[in-house]
Amino acid sequence: MTTILDRTAPRDLAAASPARLSLTPKTALAGQLDGAWWPYSRDLEAELPALAAVLDETWGRITRVSVNPGRWPVVPHTVAVAGRVLHVGWFTEQDPDKLILLSYTVGRWDLLVIPPETEPAAAARLMAAAAIPGSTLTAGVLIANESVIGRGVRDTRRREATWEDEGGACMSPFGSPMGRTPLPLPLPGNGGR
Repeated sequence: MTTILDRTAPRDLAAASPARLSLTPKTALAGQLDGAWWPYSRDLEAELPALAAVLDETWGRITRVSVNPGRWPVVPHTVAVAGRVLHVGWFTEQDPDKLILLSYTVGRWDLLVIPPETEPAAAARLMAAAAIPGSTLTAGVLIANESVIGRGVRDTRRREATWEDEGGACMSPFGSPMGRTPLPLPLPGNGGR
């Protein structure tokens, strides 16, 4: 069987679609995050122009972006945005689920990056949680919390398959066997009743 990959599809989708973004309202409460961004792909060159276009109007001209390379297959040094250049840097020490945006005139903003493959309901919960003013939850904690409750961030299909294969009730909510059998065992001495 031959599989043909269309590498232009994510770029076309990202360019034609508005940025999926949730920002904290302006308030005196400072939190760990300034909102959340849910890109359509893991192609920074395709995704950053739409994000910068929205944020330039809201926050002022974005000049630099910082990511953790663990979540992005290619991290370009620069990205063309509306006739100018956006500089992109990467740091392995940075939270992999966070995007840092910098502006010379206004400052810094930290956004939770929701993985593109996230189910829409899980993404909506994450976008709402990241936009709570004054929240002390970091990007990594929000993603981990969503993964623990098993609602669609990274391994929902694996958890569902484990649930079905192992009898459901015998699994802990975290996807690990609890050491019980799916059917009640007869107690010794009561003849199986």
